[in-house]
Amino acid sequence: MPVQPRVDLDSLPSYVAGRSVPGAIKLSSNETPGGPLPSVKQAIADASENMNRYPDISVAKLAARLAEKLGLPVEEIAVGCGSVALCQQVVQAMCREGDEVLFAWRSFESYPIVTQIAGATSVRVPLDGTQTHDLDAMAAAITPKTRLVFVCNPNNPTGTAVRKQELERFLDRVPEDVLVVLDEAYTEFVTDADVPDGIDYVRSRENVAVLRTFSKAYGLAGLRVGYFAGPAQIADAVRKVYIPFSVNSLAQIAAMASLDAEEELLARCETIAVERDRVRAELVEAGYDVPDTQANFVWLPLGDKALEFAEHTLANKVVVRAFAGDGVRVTISHHDENDLFLHAARSYRSTS
Repeated sequence: MPVQPRVDLDSLPSYVAGRSVPGAIKLSSNETPGGPLPSVKQAIADASENMNRYPDISVAKLAARLAEKLGLPVEEIAVGCGSVALCQQVVQAMCREGDEVLFAWRSFESYPIVTQIAGATSVRVPLDGTQTHDLDAMAAAITPKTRLVFVCNPNNPTGTAVRKQELERFLDRVPEDVLVVLDEAYTEFVTDADVPDGIDYVRSRENVAVLRTFSKAYGLAGLRVGYFAGPAQIADAVRKVYIPFSVNSLAQIAAMASLDAEEELLARCETIAVERDRVRAELVEAGYDVPDTQANFVWLPLGDKALEFAEHTLANKVVVRAFAGDGVRVTISHHDENDLFLHAARSYRSTS
């Protein structure tokens, strides 16, 4: 018999990236419409002179900057190749075969993938009627085999967010030997003051961690850099399963330069949030059911019409991200590009 890979990988779901179609506007991958700031571009250009050298394997300078920014000991920070890679590292650091990883569904599509790769078992808890995490049901689903719970806040792909009181009630119910990971990839777009900052719970609780990324608000999706903040012993384990040198030199330099320009970058997020609220309001006016969103995208729970809707917008030169049988996620972009999407959405409504 020829050499064979693991047989269980035959059932591994594939990560589906948002499509890019020549000549069409891409609103499918939650990317920010503006690229890196001039100061960040210059820092990247300067760093390219040393591409013959390996990057800092410990990512020490960036970790120190993040620790200072967050007011945490540097031992509680682990930097990785985007928050997707860190999701996998956390599962590998926490779980053995037979352990359970609990998350809402639908949520970030990487959760079941990284769980299966680690040999653990996925436990999916349906969202509630508002497309938000049902934290009471999630708490009830925790068993002695549960090692890890992901709470994506705001949730990808629905954009919905849990508020402080309900999150704290949930955290009070989670056993102390279960790690709760608050995946906050879109935290910079949050405008509701009642949506919690996960770092507050890292400081006050021993079984809470946070994942964040430079891909969204900071506009560095192509360079792949994110970070974990959580209990020091878990951060150390996350670093142990890190692929050496996977955070490249340009990513490290660009992330630090972006922190230097943070005020200007976060001002962009405010502009996107205003556009987000406008787009949602106009979709609701057009007759769509669009849940409240705190991210840089909107969610249309179209069910079986999701693929049909996506094909219609594509015919109108707009690419969106369809989740078959569930809905469509649409990234917020510049005003004129958002208007082109809204035109396509209205025309679909008038013909369906």
